[in-house]
Amino acid sequence: MKIGIGSDHAGYRYKEEIRKYLTKLGHEVKDFGTNSEMTVDYPAFIRPVAEAVARGEVERGVVLGGSGNGEAMVANRVRGVRCALCWNDESARFGRQHNDANVISLGQRMISLEIALTLVQIWLDTPFEGGRHVRRIQMIDEPSPAGTP
Repeated sequence: MKIGIGSDHAGYRYKEEIRKYLTKLGHEVKDFGTNSEMTVDYPAFIRPVAEAVARGEVERGVVLGGSGNGEAMVANRVRGVRCALCWNDESARFGRQHNDANVISLGQRMISLEIALTLVQIWLDTPFEGGRHVRRIQMIDEPSPAGTP
């Protein structure tokens, strides 16, 4: 699978470890940076990952930061991206099963590296359940008319 990965300075260490892990598993990984722990603005590295997923350039994306919150927000602004902020096994599993998440967001300051790698593996291995969730995914992906929820 082709997977895009990107982080800010606060997610850099985990990004590097997850990149190595994914490569070891046989995935093709496109690294969108950052390339150090020097302070950067996370949208500059997260948006390109999300856009690559939306264009079909990569099948999935992994984004990281300190908490993962801002990263998920940026990724979810890109039409066609469903980014799940994950912190435990269930959040990663349900993000795929119920929401067909094509991007995962992780917070380096929130979880251990061991947990982060486990969550990535669960997210990769879990199929979308389909069924009743398909209609909901369509509702997420279609734009709402201006001024309506």
